[in-house]
Parts: sequence; structure tokens; C-alpha cells
Amino acid sequence: MREILISDTSALIILQKIEQLKLLNLLFDEVFVTTIVKEEFGLDLPNWIKVENPKEKLNTKLLEINLDLGEASSISLALEKENPILLIDEKKGRRIAQKLGFKIIGTISILILGKRKGEITEIKPILEQMKELEFRISDSLIAKALELANEGDDT
Repeated sequence: MREILISDTSALIILQKIEQLKLLNLLFDEVFVTTIVKEEFGLDLPNWIKVENPKEKLNTKLLEINLDLGEASSISLALEKENPILLIDEKKGRRIAQKLGFKIIGTISILILGKRKGEITEIKPILEQMKELEFRISDSLIAKALELANEGDDT
């Protein structure tokens, strides 16, 4: 089955800053963003990221009641795709997307998946870089990520 990823803005921004945006292309068959996410991202997107907007505008408007524009448009687009995975880091957006039945993945999970697939040799320095860039990540989440990536306390 083809794996389709729809990304929110914040994940794209941090992946760009840590020079790991390419992972999305390596790990998923198709990557989509909406025009709103593209505009919020503010840089040119690689040609493998497809820009598509949801056809049903009402869904986006309803989601905007509780979410920012990028999250609302991403979830709205996901409603129109078959079995997509949503890349969202913010708790509120994740919670709503999960209530709607979507599979959710976060930026840290992308890094773990990248390591498991052999695209990254070590996530620890990348997590440290994310923290330096003021990406909100708790020490317990870092410890859990390192454990899942087989980079536990023995490093």
C-alpha cells in the first residue's frame, strides 16, 4: 500500500532547520502540503512535495474554530485522501486528528523511522540540535526517542 503523508508547517520548518527534510521523500511514497502550509513554510519546497488544497472548504472552516490555519487545512486535506498519515507535532492538532481516526506521526518519530530504515546513523545529535533550536522537547521524550532508536544510556 502506498504511504501518503500530509504535513503541517511546524514539522516542515524544524526538518528544514535540522537538514532532514529529505527524510520525508525517502520514507513516504507521496508528500502533500496545502497552499497555506506552503505559505507558512516561507521557503521554496522541493519538487517532490505536492501542493494540494482540500476541495471541501466547510471542513477547513470548521477545523479553524479550534486549530491554526495550517493544521486545519492539513486535516481537511487528509479527510479527502485514502489512508493518509498526518505529520503534526502540536498536541491540540494531534488530538483532533486522532479523534477523526487519522494515523499521526511527529517529527521525532520521523527521525526514529529514518534511523530504522538506515537513512540516519544516529538521532542523538539531531535531537540535541532540535533542542538548541528551541523545539519543545522534554528530557523524558528525548530519553524515550533514544530508547526507541536503540541509542540508550550506553552511548
